[in-house]
Amino acid sequence: MPMEGELGRLAPCSSLAVDSVLRVGTAGAIWGLCAAPYDARKQGLTGFSHAAFVARSIGGYGFQCGLVAAIFTSTRCGLQRYRRKDDLVNALVAGAVAGATVAAGTRNLKQVVGTTCLVSAFSTAADYFRTM
Repeated sequence: MPMEGELGRLAPCSSLAVDSVLRVGTAGAIWGLCAAPYDARKQGLTGFSHAAFVARSIGGYGFQCGLVAAIFTSTRCGLQRYRRKDDLVNALVAGAVAGATVAAGTRNLKQVVGTTCLVSAFSTAADYFRTM
């Protein structure tokens, strides 16, 4: 994907963040659309409560995924421009920041550390395989 690398050098970080929010947020909403009806049936919801649960789930999944994408992309782009290097360190740090930010709402140190490590590892792996 050489075009993506060129875009990263030409486009401002805010534009890249908006693009990633739209893409990943949409994927999260689609995931919510697929998972929520099953969860609603599992909870025994019917009628309006079922529809409201599905709508809230779609919005929640979309928002959470979009938030992680925005934090990750903004941090990665900012680090890349600050360091003037496009390497795995940017993805590693950006994944850690995104994971820690999202997990901080739990106020549970074990979950924050675990999510930070998990998102950081996946982000670094994805960035590594993107450059291959």
